[in-house]
Formats: sequence, structure tokens, C-alpha cells
Amino acid sequence: MRQAGRVLVLCFGLLALSTLAHAETPGRIHRIGFLGNSTAALEANLVRPFREGLRDLGYVEGRNILIEYRWAGGNYERFPALIRELIALKVDVIVTAGTPATVAVKKITTSVPLVMIAVGDPVGTGIVPSLREPGGNITGLTSISPELDGKRLELLREAVPGVSHIAVLWNPSSPLQVVAERQTQAAAKALKMKMLSLGVRTGEEIEEAFATILREHPDALLVLADRLFLHHRQRIMAFAAEHRLPGVHAYRELVEAGGLMSFGPNYADMHRRAAIFVDRILRGAKAGDLPVERPASFELVVNLKAASALGLAMPQSIMMRASEVLH
Repeated sequence: MRQAGRVLVLCFGLLALSTLAHAETPGRIHRIGFLGNSTAALEANLVRPFREGLRDLGYVEGRNILIEYRWAGGNYERFPALIRELIALKVDVIVTAGTPATVAVKKITTSVPLVMIAVGDPVGTGIVPSLREPGGNITGLTSISPELDGKRLELLREAVPGVSHIAVLWNPSSPLQVVAERQTQAAAKALKMKMLSLGVRTGEEIEEAFATILREHPDALLVLADRLFLHHRQRIMAFAAEHRLPGVHAYRELVEAGGLMSFGPNYADMHRRAAIFVDRILRGAKAGDLPVERPASFELVVNLKAASALGLAMPQSIMMRASEVLH
């Protein structure tokens, strides 16, 4: 009986170990570099699904992987130094979120595999020649969807029918943002909206943008998809609330910080899926052989508390399409 018990325990042990077999080489600890745009606290909701995705694939931090985090604190000029630190640590793969960090890695290394997340237009910005065959050392996920900028303005007009003059925060330091600003201009023109274009490169320039808004008196404020604005979201949304400026933003985090609405890809899901790319590379796949993945889903997040503060009754047409409603 005792012998049978030992056999049973052994079988269960082997079964548990088998779930790690594809992720773990005995004695081998893989090192992953994670290059963050802002801070660990501000991107916790994105790092968490990435780590969960790794765990689902059998990776255990401290046992068969180590994640080396480097945070730019919203200052993109720090990227080159942070990337060189990761390379000096001999990381097996680097993970980036957004276009600026990805472009910075591409400039410094063509040998360390790179998994990018939520890059807006990796072909148009010259990161990869093709989504299907990225080549080189780069693969990952793109948030590309050219109609997004126009859709956000349509949602804004639907929620606030009288809006005619919008202020748009964008970052000229990002090649993607240059494209997104042009697309937003075109969408505003099609909807007969006047657009106040506010290019912001640093946290200090946000105050200058605020001063321009107070001088020009737009009806709404839209914040495009750049991690600089994610980093300063509390500050930006507090200003929008104080001056009663509705908006449909790129990131749900801005809605959680008090904004009216957001519409865009599910970024948490994209971070979770990035773990699949990392796993395949650690098991021997070449990054450039893995096709870049487009967004699997989009989400519309509505903040009813913000709507109430603005004196808005959200139309049923928007509420029925909302992926999530914050109260």
C-alpha cells in the first residue's frame, strides 16, 4: 500500500512537471528585458497580464525566467541608455510597448530579439517591412487601425452633438503620432470640426498646451495614444474635468483617471498575448519569422460619473456598444 502511494505521488509530480517542459531547460534561466515607457506603478495594469501570460505558459519567475525591468519615466531620451543596460545583461529577448521604445531598440540592436506591443504602424514607421514577414529581429503586436481616429471623433459628436472645436494632444517625437495627428486632422475636417493641434514632447510642455487651451476655448480635449500622456494622465484629466472638456481618448486608463470615454484596442489582452511571442522565441523561433499580429478586439469604455459631472446624458446608442461602464 505504501509503495502504491509513492507511485501515485510520483505520477502526479511528473504530470505537474510536464506543464513546464516546453518552457524550461534544466539549469537554464531565461532573461527577459522589459522596457517600460513610464513607471512600474503606472503600467502595472499592463505588466500584470504579460506576467500572467508567461505563467500560463509554464514560466516561473526566479526558476526559469528573470524579468529585467527598465522604466523611462515618460522621458524617451532615456531609452538608449536603458537599452544598453539590458543588452549588457545579455537578455534573451526585449519587450517594448509603443512606437518610441521600439524604434529606439531597433536603432541600437539588430541581434537581440524584440517583441513589440501596441505599435501603431510598424510598416509605415519603418520598424518592419511587412506584417506577414517582419524579418530581422523584430515581431509582436500592432494596434494599427487607420479608422480609429475618425471613429473617436464620431463617438464624441454622438455623445456631445454640439461639439465643433476640439483640442488634440499628440507627441511629435513619435513617428506614429505624426501620422495619427494627420489622420485626426482629416477626420475633423470631414466632420466639419475645427481642430487645435497641440504637439507635446515633454511633461513641461503639457502646461504650455494647457495655457493654449485656456486661450483658445475648445469644446473638447482628445488625447492620442502616446505613453507620455499615459504617464501624465492624472494631471491631464484633472485639467479636463476642471474646465469641463469631454473627450474620447486612446487609453482606457485616462477614463479611469476621470475622462469621459476611450476607444481603442484591448491593451491588456495585447500584453498577455505578447507572452506567446516571447515563449516561441525562447524555444528557438526567429523573431523575424513570426508574423506581426493585429488587434483581436477593441473596447469602448464609458465613465458615467464623468458624464454626470459634464451634465451629459449618454445616448443609448453608445451605452449599448460599451464594453465597460464605470460608475
